[in-house]
Amino acid sequence: MLNLIWLGLILISIVVAAFNGRIEVISQASFEGAKTGVTVCFGLLSILVFWMGVMKIAEKSGLLHLLSKLLSPVVGRLFPDVPKGHPALGYIMSNMSANILGLGNAATPMGLKAMEELQKLNPDKTTASASMCTLLAINTASITLIPTTIIAIRMQYGSSQPVEIVGTTLIASFLATVFALLLDRWYRHRYRNRLR
Repeated sequence: MLNLIWLGLILISIVVAAFNGRIEVISQASFEGAKTGVTVCFGLLSILVFWMGVMKIAEKSGLLHLLSKLLSPVVGRLFPDVPKGHPALGYIMSNMSANILGLGNAATPMGLKAMEELQKLNPDKTTASASMCTLLAINTASITLIPTTIIAIRMQYGSSQPVEIVGTTLIASFLATVFALLLDRWYRHRYRNRLR
């Protein structure tokens, strides 16, 4: 669906530009956008490599294991359908840990593996299970302590204080996570009531 929306926006912009006799603006914007995209990607790549290295150090030093232990009781309550000791829980905790540290790109593979494991537990393979929906809600809203990607973009564009957004990001991501979990619980409760 999102692809169709983007395609529609692109086609509308081309038609409007052609109608106004400014088709050259489209090609100019395309090249400028591509140039900016590559520049931002290279800047983000260096920061991402740095933080992936920090994540690896955190993993080897046991910090991720400690964070996973701290998250374990929370994860158990959020995912009551998942049996204790199931591989999905490990992937979920790794995903949450990476998101908390602001490493969304590093969290994605772990989130995908968690979804694969949750799908194995899913009795109805054509519909997402409640646990899958909970993981999606948490992964999307996720509390973020260090928004590394945003800090990297702010550094890339010469911000004098790229880390000044940490406080507001923490508050916004905390509120988003709480709201996502409340909605998730409400839908779970509503679904259970419908089955009765």
